[in-house]
Amino acid sequence: MPRRFSREEADALLPQIAPLLTQIRDLNRKNDNTRSAVKELQSTLKTNGHSLDVDMARLSQALQNTGAAINELIERVASVGVEVKDLEMGLVDFPGERDGREVYLCWKLGEERVSFWHDLNTGYASRQPLD
Repeated sequence: MPRRFSREEADALLPQIAPLLTQIRDLNRKNDNTRSAVKELQSTLKTNGHSLDVDMARLSQALQNTGAAINELIERVASVGVEVKDLEMGLVDFPGERDGREVYLCWKLGEERVSFWHDLNTGYASRQPLD
């Protein structure tokens, strides 16, 4: 059974997880840019032979490194019981309880505190205010 957070417990974790989510978002953007560079290079390789193989190997290694770093950061966030939902938004869910039923307390980068919740079978679009 996953840990359930109160709003206060979730808020108390924000200083710990917000920097990790910022790193995840930044690495994800870097990964997206590298993927775009790989696609461009693949197109060039098709018409230009093998002269760019070294560049492709470098980009592939960069993708592997940033992917591993993202996964490690996600695992750090998950290790305290928080579920990462969206890398770009820095969106996380804290398993919680509301009116005697299991819900998610929902937070994203840029919000001051945990102020929203949603049912387990819904997501960000169904967030409702806690107050």
